[in-house]
Amino acid sequence: MAALLDLTGRSAVVTGAGSGIGAAIAARLAEAGASVVLIDKDADAVARGADATGGRAVVVDLADEDAVRDLCAPGGPVAGADVLVNNAGLQHVAPLEDFPPERFALILRVMLQVPFELVRAALPSMYERGWGRVLNVSSVHGLRASPHKSAYVAAKHGLEGLSKVIALEGGGRGVTSNTLCPGYVRTPLVEGQIAAQAAAHGIPEGEVVAKVMLTNSAVKRLIEPAEVAELAAYLCTDGASYANGSSFVLDGGWTAR
Repeated sequence: MAALLDLTGRSAVVTGAGSGIGAAIAARLAEAGASVVLIDKDADAVARGADATGGRAVVVDLADEDAVRDLCAPGGPVAGADVLVNNAGLQHVAPLEDFPPERFALILRVMLQVPFELVRAALPSMYERGWGRVLNVSSVHGLRASPHKSAYVAAKHGLEGLSKVIALEGGGRGVTSNTLCPGYVRTPLVEGQIAAQAAAHGIPEGEVVAKVMLTNSAVKRLIEPAEVAELAAYLCTDGASYANGSSFVLDGGWTAR
């Protein structure tokens, strides 16, 4: 198994790497031998992640257009990456008629526009080497909708489409692109959603997971970030070279219905 998940000599960039899925993926890629650049706006969290993985911390708020432009510049961390993991995200829960337009725009920028910009910067060097892995952390909400999550659902659906275009353009040049579509993962983002959903549905927070989040899942528990990271690591290896343009679902059976 160690030989299968060998990324020795590869460089990886992971966004949203300060906690949750991003932190777990960064740690797993480093364990597999990759040199990892961890990007997050939380300076303390991303520094801890870099210390734990032997990687490099880059503090960037992906909502800042100038900062993203610097990330993508020639000689920057993204331009030379072998592996790019677009994971950073945020959430806002509200009915459409109450959803702030500026919040909608922010979510689409961070979760769709920025992945496009980062991939655009990474592809030339991947093409030159004839090898690259783009992994876009989507969600079951990239495949299914839920009420009160218009921006998040729209962004994830868009990310699914973008990932497929990358796969079609890059597949013949040694670059694969796939999405990970987990259900509810035990992350700070989901913990925040529990409180928001409790308020939206008028029920105690203790009932949200079973009565709202996991009603369609056969497996009645949250997914752990390390479980997502294990599949992510495999998709970044040579052994996954024929996995391209696919959505890998880890949802406990949610979308089987």
